Amino acid sequence: MLSVLLITFPFFALVLCGYLAARRGVLPQPAIPGLNAFVLYFALPCMLYRFGASTPIAQLLDPAVAGVYVLCALVMVGATVALTRKAHIGWNDAAFGALVAAFPNTGFMGVPLLVALLGAQSAGPAIVTIVVDMVITSSLCIALSRLDGAGTHGVGAALKNAFKGMATNPMPWSIALGALASALQFKLPVPVDKTIAMLADAASPVALFTIGAVLARSQMNQHEQVSARDYVPVALAKLLVHPLLVWSVGTAAMAMGVPLTPFALTVLVLLAALPSASNVSLLAEKFGANNGRVARIILVSTALAFLSFSAAVALLT
Repeated sequence: MLSVLLITFPFFALVLCGYLAARRGVLPQPAIPGLNAFVLYFALPCMLYRFGASTPIAQLLDPAVAGVYVLCALVMVGATVALTRKAHIGWNDAAFGALVAAFPNTGFMGVPLLVALLGAQSAGPAIVTIVVDMVITSSLCIALSRLDGAGTHGVGAALKNAFKGMATNPMPWSIALGALASALQFKLPVPVDKTIAMLADAASPVALFTIGAVLARSQMNQHEQVSARDYVPVALAKLLVHPLLVWSVGTAAMAMGVPLTPFALTVLVLLAALPSASNVSLLAEKFGANNGRVARIILVSTALAFLSFSAAVALLT
């Protein structure tokens, strides 16, 4: 366990540094969107492209990995909506609570953390899950969020906005270009490759620092009181139920002959054990959900993940 903590500590320490920097005013709140833009539009796409280009195409198009992960995501979304929808939590809030319970922070935290723990071969399954969460899980939850009297037109408009957002998000395009480069064995010119490598190397530290800053900003801007029973159980479900579900489904699938390797299952379980994705807060705000509740789920899951994720790594590896 101690050896695992020695690896995971710097990652969560960078999140804490970003949190304290924003909380103490060392990093002004107006500067946080700039950091986010650098990670989202420059550093992270370069990192994903490099991992995609260096990963065998078969790993990037693994139907067993995608199938197990999609099934677990659907179960998490359905169960969370069913258990959390109450008189004061309508479809909109229940749907985004479900999204934050099923969508791990794979891009900003998972890929660099898993590569540090398990090696570069873990990037393939991780990239598959990013595509699933961005295309399927997010679209499903956005559609469910429109059932609060919005009607068919509201669902259609929401899905249109969701797909438009995906089309302008550089992450799927960088993954697609990396997969194409892998399939064609394409190599970039050396100066271009070195430029992309420099940006890729900046992705992990800046992304983790930005996560902390975003969490601090969301907490400082919260004015509405949210009962702990409305967000703590969802955070615990993300950290405990999600990885257990993935392990159970993956183990059953392997027993039935599904060609899922033990290594790929380990990667999927550890990805599910990650805290909630910080970008769900932006989606919740865009679609008018209770962003205070979503932000608290993300904050609690990130704080607790230092121990829960490290324990999962120790058990599985």
